[in-house]
Amino acid sequence: LLGAWAELEEAASILDIGTGTGLIALMAAQRNAQARIDALEIEPAACREAAYNIRISPWAERIRLYPQALQAFFPAIGYDCILCNPPFFIHSTPDNGRSLARHTGTLPHTELIVHAERLLTPHGKFQVILPVEEACQLIAYARRYHLFPRKITRVHPNPGKAPKRLLIQLTRQALPPVETDLTVELSRHHYSEEYIALTREFYLKME
Repeated sequence: LLGAWAELEEAASILDIGTGTGLIALMAAQRNAQARIDALEIEPAACREAAYNIRISPWAERIRLYPQALQAFFPAIGYDCILCNPPFFIHSTPDNGRSLARHTGTLPHTELIVHAERLLTPHGKFQVILPVEEACQLIAYARRYHLFPRKITRVHPNPGKAPKRLLIQLTRQALPPVETDLTVELSRHHYSEEYIALTREFYLKME
């Protein structure tokens, strides 16, 4: 959802933090035919899979994979767009590779903001997806580093349900955010028209 929603068409440089198997970096390459794309991943098994997925893709020459932590990443350039599907869970401890990707032990959200601000160009966009409570905490913390919400989309699993996730775009410009809602399913496996329109380019079959 983040890879389809994010604004990145005008970006010359894109960073995907915690790329996992490389999905969001590959989506960014599909949507932006010119950008240089860097991807970070520290979990060895995921990094190997990302390297394979990138290598067999049509965009291998434009995506560079770095098997290192964000905290140790000091590139020579800044990024016009930073994407992150970050660890969701704050108050628990990871015990395996999949759990590591879902918990904040190696990348607390506070550190995510600090380093995203460091790597972002003056007019860049930092775009993330999080559960609602964690997203609100991230937005509040980001203001300390002069990053402000420019777009917020509330993601509802189906009609009548409270939002489960927030898609957030943060920039250095303190302007009123554009707020929207997105419903994923109308019923089980019956997707909304807005969800289909947003994501159809990334599925072999979407209806």
